[in-house]
Amino acid sequence: MLREERDCLTPLPPHPYDIATFSQVRASRQFRVTLDTNRYSVPAEYAGEQLTMKVYTNRLCIYHQNKLIARHVRSYDRLKDFELPDHPKQLLAQRRKARNQKVFMRFLTLSEKADAYYKQLQQRRMNPLHHIRQIVGLSEIYGHEAVARAMEDAFAFQAFSCEYIANLLEQRARKLPEPSALHLTRRQDRGGSALPNYKPSL
Repeated sequence: MLREERDCLTPLPPHPYDIATFSQVRASRQFRVTLDTNRYSVPAEYAGEQLTMKVYTNRLCIYHQNKLIARHVRSYDRLKDFELPDHPKQLLAQRRKARNQKVFMRFLTLSEKADAYYKQLQQRRMNPLHHIRQIVGLSEIYGHEAVARAMEDAFAFQAFSCEYIANLLEQRARKLPEPSALHLTRRQDRGGSALPNYKPSL
């Protein structure tokens, strides 16, 4: 019978039959999807997006518009959270960018020359943002006016770094000892005149 039916047989599918169960899920604000009380991460940029989840006995795959964006080992524990290291990277980068922007805006309020000072830092320093952070921190210690004055001096001396600003602020904040009252003990010092010893002539 096999010889008779061979010509009628069709080839098997090139890929194994997909036994996964499909479901539509929405990622949370914490870029998580939930399965059986466990939470699995997706890349942070897909937070709030409608996604497709394919669940197998040993894994789950998450898609966005037919693009595979996450793959996890399926857990049969309860109330667990699983996050892949690469998934929060974009969120962390966005938060870092927002923090840096906030620091930069604070830096610009320190002086009318703050923007020009930053441009000089860009030309002369490998990491100008580091210097900006330090200078903003110095303004919280010494005050805006003192930092603005230090920037004015920096342009005069063409010295552009947080170390120069810190050194200048420290020197100006260092109080000199108050001079004590001057006590004069000799008549010459008090403004009087000393008469020389002599004998009057007879």
